[in-house]
Amino acid sequence: MHTIAVIIVTHNSGAVLPLCLRALNQQTLAAREIILVDSGSDDRCFLNTLQQQEDIQIISTNNVGFSRANNLGFTRVTPDTDFVLFLNPDAFLPLDFLETAVAIYREYPLAGIISGKLHGYDIEQGRATGRLDSTGIFRKWYGRWFDRGHGEKDRGSYDTPSFVPALCGALLFCRMNALRSLSGPPFDPDFFLYKEDIELSLRLRKAGWKLLYHPRLSAFHCRGWNRTRKAVPTGQRMMAAISEILLYKKHPSPYMLWALLKYFLVRFFAV
Repeated sequence: MHTIAVIIVTHNSGAVLPLCLRALNQQTLAAREIILVDSGSDDRCFLNTLQQQEDIQIISTNNVGFSRANNLGFTRVTPDTDFVLFLNPDAFLPLDFLETAVAIYREYPLAGIISGKLHGYDIEQGRATGRLDSTGIFRKWYGRWFDRGHGEKDRGSYDTPSFVPALCGALLFCRMNALRSLSGPPFDPDFFLYKEDIELSLRLRKAGWKLLYHPRLSAFHCRGWNRTRKAVPTGQRMMAAISEILLYKKHPSPYMLWALLKYFLVRFFAV
């Protein structure tokens, strides 16, 4: 029997976490452990009801950022665990997700991470948006990374399994051996927020692992559902631009020119 650990980083996640955990608790293949890392929530009352659940470990820390919080959770994973799922609290799994993911791994021995078709979910309306959130992360010819299919209506597109350049950090089902093959923790602690999933993807690919998108896997993801760039606060766009520069410092590339241009446009023109 394969063993699975789930790591969830929370930050003011009271509105979405119960739905996330309900889906996990109803899985046809149960996770052995669920590790919640609260990274500086303003009010942690939403965690109080979980304190007595034996299958959930809760770690509270300051707002150390997404990468460091996930790494902290990773240090608590039982050593003989086979798979680790990094899951956002605003991502909700179908009941057979874990069982299906393990079965897919048997077909793809070189896959270090697998993920699937993420569908948009409007938490305020309590329903799916009918649009895609991510089917893997790709890069434009000039360097911009983007979630393939984001905002598109799901008409049965992207229904072929494929190896992709990167995968969305909201849902990363990882082979433990792949994570152990890396030097250092899974996520680069220099990334506070944004692009840490791409950086992990690049390191795993350099280590010889494949990143698999498989449409047999699916989940819902809220992501705040800002459909346009203008709806994203400038501060968040600036943080994303800084993270992109950091990404190309870590992985040198001519695409650094795009990252610098993006930073310039956000800082001086709020684009």
